[in-house]
Amino acid sequence: MLYAILCYHSEEIVTGWTKEEDDAVMARLHGVHEKLARNGQLGPTARLRPTEAATTLLKNSGRVIDGPYAETKEQLLGFYIIDVADREAALDVARDLTRANPGGAYELRPISLFLPGTLPEATETV
Repeated sequence: MLYAILCYHSEEIVTGWTKEEDDAVMARLHGVHEKLARNGQLGPTARLRPTEAATTLLKNSGRVIDGPYAETKEQLLGFYIIDVADREAALDVARDLTRANPGGAYELRPISLFLPGTLPEATETV
């Protein structure tokens, strides 16, 4: 089953890391990435640019605003797409990521994959 793991953290804290601190976190995360890749469970991952680079389209009004729409304490800083057996396996991956990069939160969501010319995969309801 495919899961998205959304990575939330205080952007102020993360952008305040020294290059050495950032490199150390990324090296620890690389260890988790390698484990997932060996098991054929790692899909696309992304580290998002700072929220100041974001643009939001408000669906109801069609208005475009600079920055993220949500005013939150922590910001969405990146995501993983993983292919694991179930929710517990996805939680295990999130726990590994937490050990590599403490702080913030990881939100797990089952996803449906949409590819051009195909119907979406069926998803399990929770």
